[in-house]
Amino acid sequence: MGQLTIPGETGQVSDGYHTFDELYAHRCRLFIALMQLLPKVSWWSRRHHDGNMPQGWVVAGLHLPTGDVTYHLPEADVPLLRVAQVRESETAPPWDGHSSQDVLDRLERWLDLRGQGMPRETQDNEGERS
Repeated sequence: MGQLTIPGETGQVSDGYHTFDELYAHRCRLFIALMQLLPKVSWWSRRHHDGNMPQGWVVAGLHLPTGDVTYHLPEADVPLLRVAQVRESETAPPWDGHSSQDVLDRLERWLDLRGQGMPRETQDNEGERS
């Protein structure tokens, strides 16, 4: 398959309904909302496990029973993480090597587990790390 090149700012590319920037903002807000609902397994940090972090970004994640789910979020979203009372960690846990596809698979398997009646009291703490 060939490569499509569109001149202009990537974030302003639209499908006719939303720009990439709008969709990315939606993803960030939805992830923070999910983290707020699962406080025992949610975290964020200004540094990766090795202490590094690209300027202007933080990393946030969930320790789910199906595996870790992480995203980089714009540093501008830190106030939202604080409002959501997501726990801040000194550094992120070591990355397990997951890909974007792994994240989708882990979320889908987690949704399947919840749909199969995972006990309510373990829904937000199963997979929790100390």
